[in-house]
Amino acid sequence: MKIMVIGGGGREHAIIKKIKENPIAEKIYALPGNGGIANDAECIDISATDLEGILSFTKLNAIDYAIVAPDDPLVMGLVDLLEAEGIPCFGPSKDAAIIEGSKAFSKELMKKYGIPTAEYEIFNNIDSAYEYIEHCSIPVVVKADGLALGKGVIICDTREAAKDAIKSIMEDKAFGKSGDTIVIEEYLEGPEVSVLAFTDGNALVPMVASTDHKRALDGDKGLNTGGMGTIAPSPYYTEEIAEICKEEIFLPTMIAMNREGRRFKGCLYFGLMITKDGPKVIEYNCRFGDPETQVVLPLLESDLLDIMMAITEERLDEIEVSFSKSAACCVIMAAKGYPLNYEKGFPITFDEKENYKEKNIFIAGAKLSDDGKLLTNGGRVLGVTEIADTLGDAIAKAYNTVSKIHFDNSYYRKDIGKKALEEINGI
Repeated sequence: MKIMVIGGGGREHAIIKKIKENPIAEKIYALPGNGGIANDAECIDISATDLEGILSFTKLNAIDYAIVAPDDPLVMGLVDLLEAEGIPCFGPSKDAAIIEGSKAFSKELMKKYGIPTAEYEIFNNIDSAYEYIEHCSIPVVVKADGLALGKGVIICDTREAAKDAIKSIMEDKAFGKSGDTIVIEEYLEGPEVSVLAFTDGNALVPMVASTDHKRALDGDKGLNTGGMGTIAPSPYYTEEIAEICKEEIFLPTMIAMNREGRRFKGCLYFGLMITKDGPKVIEYNCRFGDPETQVVLPLLESDLLDIMMAITEERLDEIEVSFSKSAACCVIMAAKGYPLNYEKGFPITFDEKENYKEKNIFIAGAKLSDDGKLLTNGGRVLGVTEIADTLGDAIAKAYNTVSKIHFDNSYYRKDIGKKALEEINGI
């Protein structure tokens, strides 16, 4: 079977490493892939948003199955285009991907179907947004409506900060057209938890819960990023919370999308806040999260490709989905200056060259030089994941592996999983 995976980051590397375990995956292409993914798939220099280029490649190479991983091509309707050409896909249609493509849509969906979330207002006029800020409660969260590389959410502790955020998004167009409309919502307090779920619109199977670390610096300080590391399972996601989420959030969301004529098939991401009033939805994503995927998939004991194909064929309820009881920790090694300005092109070296390709080291921002060396080529360069019986051991193993990977101007948080460990130990 010839399989095409769309995307070129750490998430896609994790997906590719997992589907390689299935012997029917005879040939895997990554579009565009990256220098690290090239160890596990044939990388083709076609952008994930070049829909026509992807379609042409698919026809020329007789692709049997496509996995569309990033948000942009999903929201643009790549799955619809491929399926119209008879190519079965893993990933939601354009109509369903709107659950991430428009925060205004997702908030209105939750309101209509009684799914717990933060109070909010939607604005497409900057003066109305400014006026609202004058009397709303503070802190407040300002969100660009559309896709913004995971960075279109600004937590504002003062009214002036909120006005600056509104100006940046709506007037200065920090996120382009994604900021033509904004959502201003209540600031929720509590630990954040990410739950990815397999769903074919008939059945929904939650994966292991994880906790991401969004801020760039230790102690949850600094700018918001795409994610600096993550751990699984999340200690905040108890059996009681899991049951509440299933009955009040997960299944109602699946049913709501069906009723709206937007049947969701793929990986539905639930960003949750565990508040004193119970779990509430912060956001939906229409795909695997990054870097959550890098801790969740290594814990998956069932065959990923089998699950994906069952979802495509709407028979998820026939598949057993099981996860290891172990713990996982992923530490992101980034380029100094990320998420703003950073240099590229530094060689990446591994102390244990002979076995790094066999480890759960997921390359996100790297390219191959003409002489085959791996060079940095992005803000988040790679993610180091380790698994152990306990979370403490998984964290220790991950940082030990990080210490054996080197490139100039590298930086990483030193406290991934620290709060989770404190929760487990009752500190």
